[in-house]
Amino acid sequence: MKAVIFDMDGVMFDTERLGINAWNYAGKKMNINQTEDMVFKALGVNVKTVNKLLKEEYGQDFDIELFRKYCDEYTDRFFSENKVPVKKGLYSILRYLKDNNFKTAIASSSNKSTIARNLESADICGFFNVIVSGDMIEKSKPAPDIYIKSATLLGLSPAECYAIEDSKNGLLSAYRAGCKVIMVPDLWQGDDKTDKFIIAKCKDLDEVIKFIN
Repeated sequence: MKAVIFDMDGVMFDTERLGINAWNYAGKKMNINQTEDMVFKALGVNVKTVNKLLKEEYGQDFDIELFRKYCDEYTDRFFSENKVPVKKGLYSILRYLKDNNFKTAIASSSNKSTIARNLESADICGFFNVIVSGDMIEKSKPAPDIYIKSATLLGLSPAECYAIEDSKNGLLSAYRAGCKVIMVPDLWQGDDKTDKFIIAKCKDLDEVIKFIN
């Protein structure tokens, strides 16, 4: 194995809970319900797919731009006062991978600016060889495209890459690409289908180091 490809939200950073809070804030502003349930449906997918899910749930006339404005309002206020919340073991695993000559990539459905903000906030911009964002691919997770692109840009086959994921869409994407998939559960704990094809389920990134080692 020559590389590790990381999902970002829920794996590197505790931002999925932040997303729930932002969606709940926007939902209250727009007098809509069940936004927290929608977050779970949208775990791991890109902006284009999220927009489609929102239209399906709230109607074709749903004002997505206003919804996103309120979400951004919440997250901008959070980041004006806080650093990005880092998941346990992130700094340790990045140092371990660098010291042991693994290539590293991010395969995140978030957009480029969000990824850049988080990496800068956590001061880990220099640790990744490749970054693939959701706005760089046409087909969102659970399609394999983002992991295939990440491996290709690393100059490797997916079979030479570990993928670390937390969402069902992400796990399926990495598996369909041909990566060796490690799950680190966050909001979602997995199910019988995904448990059959992952090679490990680790409680945090420190435990991933022990597995890889």
